[in-house]
Amino acid sequence: MIRGMTNARKKTIFLPGAGGSAAFWKPTADRTGLDGVFLAWPGLGDEPAHPDVNSINDLVSLVLDQMDEPVNIVAQSMGGLVALKVAGAAPAKVGRLVLTATSGGVPVFDLGGSDWREDYYQAFPRAAKWIAEPFEDLSTQIKSIHAPTLLLWGDSDPISPVAVGERLRTLLPDARIHVVNGADHDLAQTHADVVANLIEQHLTEAS
Repeated sequence: MIRGMTNARKKTIFLPGAGGSAAFWKPTADRTGLDGVFLAWPGLGDEPAHPDVNSINDLVSLVLDQMDEPVNIVAQSMGGLVALKVAGAAPAKVGRLVLTATSGGVPVFDLGGSDWREDYYQAFPRAAKWIAEPFEDLSTQIKSIHAPTLLLWGDSDPISPVAVGERLRTLLPDARIHVVNGADHDLAQTHADVVANLIEQHLTEAS
């Protein structure tokens, strides 16, 4: 990376949650003015399936394929799990992370997180079944991820309560958390102005 270069000049990859739509982050990203790539998840939500995508690790590969140079990553919910696995696999290519309302690969039920799967399949009955499989616990691996990380949470999120964000904050070597009052799991859309401002501040800090 060029010395003195700001993170604003890095490409930003926006990752959705299990809803899978590349459009999820558009309202927030439009407010930041940052250059971005918006990925969709084949087979999740209402997105068409692809025979080569059958697991979280396949989603990780999709992101890594976009990383011909160092990038910033902004991720929602399940996308945060993908982002952390990407950061673990290619640390030199991840500048900064923004993780929003995610489990991040740590257990959530002991912290009050609700089971989202029944509601998910009611909303997306054709979604791939593999997304409901238990996620691996990345608590140990997360400790080695040194990318500066902003954790964004809503204080009314039943799926990933603030306690989950606090656990991630203690595990990640360089992380801070911001809690948005009155927001829940989709705070990136319901509180887009606030979230966009926080993301822009984090990604444009000097390296």
